[in-house]
Amino acid sequence: MSNLSPRALTPSGEKTIQPTIRLEDVHKTYDLGEVKVNALRGVSLEIRRGEFVAVMGASGSGKSTLMNILGCLDKPTRGRYYLDGQDVSALTKNELAKIRNQRIGFVFQQFNLLARTSALENVELPTIYAGVPIQEREKRARESLELVGLADRAEHYPSQLSGGQQQRVAIARALVNGPSILLADEPTGNLDSRTSVEIMEILQKLNKEKGLTVVMVTHEADIAQYAQRALEFRDGKMRRDVAVQKRLIAAEVLPTLPSVDADGVEVLGKNADGKGSAKGPAISTD
Repeated sequence: MSNLSPRALTPSGEKTIQPTIRLEDVHKTYDLGEVKVNALRGVSLEIRRGEFVAVMGASGSGKSTLMNILGCLDKPTRGRYYLDGQDVSALTKNELAKIRNQRIGFVFQQFNLLARTSALENVELPTIYAGVPIQEREKRARESLELVGLADRAEHYPSQLSGGQQQRVAIARALVNGPSILLADEPTGNLDSRTSVEIMEILQKLNKEKGLTVVMVTHEADIAQYAQRALEFRDGKMRRDVAVQKRLIAAEVLPTLPSVDADGVEVLGKNADGKGSAKGPAISTD
């Protein structure tokens, strides 16, 4: 895997950028005894390195099955999945586990943090599975927490963190082994509006500044507007693949949203005098 290059030669000898993700006529069928469920029906797509892609669709549309395949958590029944040019469709469970641990970061709606473990220790967990030397684990974990703005919360437990802070810890955990791809499954599903935009700001920053490829499942059209490209699934097929028009930039949206001051009062941006205006009790806990 280490000798794979993101570039290949065309027949004319010119260099082309190889997609980091390529699916070719992928089908996924679940055999439930007398019933067979066709979760994916001939999906073909390419995602290039450094793209930010939103995957949309109703429940049962196939988007979650797609993410399981992209994350090497499941295999296609038919078709091929190429990751950085390597066909991973027929790899063993151990080989797939190695890819997941080294090259793919996962973020989930439910955060999935260990309740009796500090933020730092939660972030360290993937480094243990990856066999990272003990002296390197804490260094990596602290760097990841700093990336998401939580360096000062390293010793806090999940119960001492807000929902948005817990999701930031989950993102830091996904980053700790230096993946090239981040798969986010409904990362804002449990968050209020402002906190959701804060999470989008982090993902956009990682995508832009670190070159991380981001694939995000969401059922919220407004959240999909923060991606560069949107894929829409229905009945196991990809029905649309479009560039996002009038893409939202989270860093520009945040100043227009209510925030919370030290007294727990919601503040609506800045007035001409720069002081801001108050609006009743707070909605956000961040």
